[in-house]
Amino acid sequence: MAGERFDLEPSIQALLRDLGISPARVLRRAALPADLFSRRPIELSVPEYYRLWDALDAEGNAAAERNLAVDIGKAISVEFFSPPIFAALCGPNLTAAVQRLSAYKPLIGPVRLEVDTADALTITYGWPSGPKPPALLATTELIFWVALARIATREQVRPARVTMPNPPADPTAVENYLGTRLRKARTYSITFAAADAGRSFLTENEQMWHVFAPELRRRLADLQASATVADRVRAALTETLPAGNASINAVTNQLATSARTLQRQLSQEGTSYQAILASTRENLARHYLTNGDLRTSEIAFLLGYDDTNSFYRAFKSWTGTTPDGLRASALAGA
Repeated sequence: MAGERFDLEPSIQALLRDLGISPARVLRRAALPADLFSRRPIELSVPEYYRLWDALDAEGNAAAERNLAVDIGKAISVEFFSPPIFAALCGPNLTAAVQRLSAYKPLIGPVRLEVDTADALTITYGWPSGPKPPALLATTELIFWVALARIATREQVRPARVTMPNPPADPTAVENYLGTRLRKARTYSITFAAADAGRSFLTENEQMWHVFAPELRRRLADLQASATVADRVRAALTETLPAGNASINAVTNQLATSARTLQRQLSQEGTSYQAILASTRENLARHYLTNGDLRTSEIAFLLGYDDTNSFYRAFKSWTGTTPDGLRASALAGA
């Protein structure tokens, strides 16, 4: 993730009120400042963001039997949308909306969207390394796309496929809202048929998009500028490693700096290029091993290793186990 803090829209108070949930109780349960919602901007770190959603889940389900993710989907309206989401709503169809929002999603949450438009429209979620995202947050993210499509087209759009690592014990409410079954998989994803992805948005407004776009680009640039040098190196490595290039020169070319300057800046932050390279490789290796069916040799290539044996030795030094051992443990846990 490029930045460490994410904006929370002030309209969340209105949403909470519509859901019958006390904003003050949510903040207290999440151990967040009582005046948080009155601040401008409202910014949260990843742990704070997760605590807020955990608290919302606990408060929302404390008083009555309900499915809060579905209730949020039903309560969503244009007045609750942040500028990036409203800009997406101005697009011609769902595919354009997803592509726009995937670029600006870092402004409003600790998540990365992978978009595949080959045969259909598939949106796959990538979360920061560390604790898993709250189930309510992840489920609401999937429901959001259905709500957006229905608001924009005024049609009862249904996804073709929805996956999550741990579907709820009773998925009835979520499945009834989505109009499709939940499938267990290693990632949170949602797929729309090409016809629904290309269905015209009645809310299309290119003039409004041109109003939003410059400010969104500025905010995204500010967010990226506020990232540490180490953050920027990790982001660059995520792009250069799959091409088989783990060299510092590949990163410096992307960041428009020199190797000497980069090493000095990293040293000032208490780290080094080699340390970031190793941690990035480890995180990506864990992701590939537990979220896909790639062969070990393919993973080694995607991490910029010349041969599989080098990857095996490095992985053993990071984790104390082998790639095959980690994958077997992950499958046993699942």
